[in-house]
Amino acid sequence: MLLYSLSRVSILAVMNKNLTILLAGPRGFCAGVDRAIHIVERALEKYGKPVYVRHEIVHNKFVVDSLRDKGAVFVDELDEVPDNVPVIFSAHGVAKSVPAEADRRQLTYVDATCPLVSKVHRAVEKHYDKDHPVVLIGHEGHPEVIGTMGQLPEGAVILVEDTDQAQTVELPRNVPLGLVTQTTLSVDDTQDVIKILKERYPNLEQPKKEDICYATTNRQMAVKMIAEKSDMVMVLGAPNSSNSKRLVEVARLNGCDKSMLVQRASEIDFDGLDGVDTLGITAGASAPEVLVEEVVEACRERFNVTVKFEVFTEENVIFKLPSSLGQE
Repeated sequence: MLLYSLSRVSILAVMNKNLTILLAGPRGFCAGVDRAIHIVERALEKYGKPVYVRHEIVHNKFVVDSLRDKGAVFVDELDEVPDNVPVIFSAHGVAKSVPAEADRRQLTYVDATCPLVSKVHRAVEKHYDKDHPVVLIGHEGHPEVIGTMGQLPEGAVILVEDTDQAQTVELPRNVPLGLVTQTTLSVDDTQDVIKILKERYPNLEQPKKEDICYATTNRQMAVKMIAEKSDMVMVLGAPNSSNSKRLVEVARLNGCDKSMLVQRASEIDFDGLDGVDTLGITAGASAPEVLVEEVVEACRERFNVTVKFEVFTEENVIFKLPSSLGQE
């Protein structure tokens, strides 16, 4: 019976139209996300259930649900964490007030902040120590932005979200201005914002190395490669994932108007693939590869699929786990 079912699927695939899938590379998990997930898993091994996590450890429902099934409890704030249980701070980083409150309550905590986000935090502090006003390019309300602004006293960081704000923001001219950015922004959009700010404020000090992380940059470059060759681009990722939403924008700006964000194969309207001969697929930095495989298999059930790999670069970055959890 199983053999018959498989044969039937195969026959249907041949009868259906051909579909070429372009798989962008790199895609999916970055080193910071991989580290954060391993931190939760290792904490569960070390401390046992439950381990509390402040905010989503990364922005992906599949990942969060999987960790919840293993014993993680996700909360919005520390006041939801009982006494005498471990708590983990998400990969996006937290304001200084959060670990301070954990210390006050004598909570055991592990900081899963991505090391590249921590680098931005240190840069903000260095500018502040030099009495330089700090400009942060980022999206208001994003956890990473809240955490970065929370490294300094309220009002010490000036947030600029886009080119419109860059053209109107009023900044001091008589002292150097420090500049940092959210790590998950559009590379091209950020360069446009910096160009405007630099033209208006020559006293703006750009970082020696841009703050947008390597994974965000690589995934955007890979999407540019497939967008111009695709009739449609699907980005696997969560609607609250900044880097995933940027991938959709990049695809649209680089030749593929028909680009969309999906979380799972079950969300896809396959009737919408009429007229699509080449489908580009990628995944945001917090989306696991299993979700990409799920979409490819769903396509195989409906089309005669040929998969091609479009690789911009290879990644081999690994971030160590905190010493408190031991090393692999």
